[in-house]
Amino acid sequence: MSPEAPPVDLRSDTVTRPTPAMRRAIAEAVVGDDVFGDDPTVVELERRVAALAAKEAALFVPSGTMGNQLAVQAQVLPGDEILLEAESHIFLYEQGGIAANSGGLAHVLKGARGVIDAAEVAAAARGEDDHHPRLALLCMENTHNRAGGAIVPLEAMRRAADAAHALGARVHLDGARLWNASVATGIAIRDWAAPVDTLMMCFSKGLGAPVGSILAGDAPTVRRARRLRKRHGGGMRQVGILAAACLHALDHHVERLADDHRRARVLAEGLARLPGVRVVAPDTNIVYFDLDESAGDPQALIAAAAARGVQISRYGPRRVRAITHLDVDDAGIARALEVFATTLDAKRAGGVDGASVPCYGSNSAPEGAAKAAGIPGKSR
Repeated sequence: MSPEAPPVDLRSDTVTRPTPAMRRAIAEAVVGDDVFGDDPTVVELERRVAALAAKEAALFVPSGTMGNQLAVQAQVLPGDEILLEAESHIFLYEQGGIAANSGGLAHVLKGARGVIDAAEVAAAARGEDDHHPRLALLCMENTHNRAGGAIVPLEAMRRAADAAHALGARVHLDGARLWNASVATGIAIRDWAAPVDTLMMCFSKGLGAPVGSILAGDAPTVRRARRLRKRHGGGMRQVGILAAACLHALDHHVERLADDHRRARVLAEGLARLPGVRVVAPDTNIVYFDLDESAGDPQALIAAAAARGVQISRYGPRRVRAITHLDVDDAGIARALEVFATTLDAKRAGGVDGASVPCYGSNSAPEGAAKAAGIPGKSR
């Protein structure tokens, strides 16, 4: 790979590295001992996010998964039933934590682009018969990862939450990328948070902090979550060095998420012009695209693109995911499209095997594929 062409890592928005300004904030952080509750930077972060979400309290946690799991465990008893969208992160990607940590019973509902229909929530009720589990919690996700970073409309969230509350259940929101939904729609975090009892948001995705998420909700629930965090080994000491990065992200990296969304649209539009590629139109910063048989083996294409300096990830038999973030600029998107075009053209010429493809920078995209992708010429 040529030195003027750094890798373009589109595997996730979790791969971002702290900016120089964020590193300075980390280095200069005022710290205490958070287990004793006297780390002033953590206290400020929790206070600020609780205010943004219009909730009584907030709790800084190492990861989004921990935040979700604490929210569930603080609101259900063993044997309680939890409603989840069938492709939600909590159900698919948290190692069965609702069962292992909370003893909860997952009841999955099929959504449409992440939307859980209020009628499906109401229909899940099984009454007070002693044979049945108690319905305790509805979990929603926004933006919805598996639906392609889809924004679940606020009104749909309200209807589903109202249906759950009418059944006596509480509601949790996995808002790992809720910042993206807020920037894309102009709807404030407090409005997204209003229908739910608890919500978790990540700093380590689009906001670019190296570590950290936060759980917000009513004071008694957050207090229970704090005790559970300690039990799970999440009690941290001078963690203000991480909270400082999160505060910096709140000040400097929220509005710029619009740039990620714009670049995702550019990437999607370029990919859609390539033969053998079907793209899920992105709402935010996640681009899913499906490769038909003419595009060959997806894993071989992923390996070939990586050899040319562009990293993406597989999300199904023929589905691939690319996520834009603050470490990928306009030139990076152009380079990615060039590499995809080149790689697909090489496949059709019989040259993609995941190992024999030359590194990016050694040749330009073949004319046909580059033209199809809308690439005017080789980018720097």
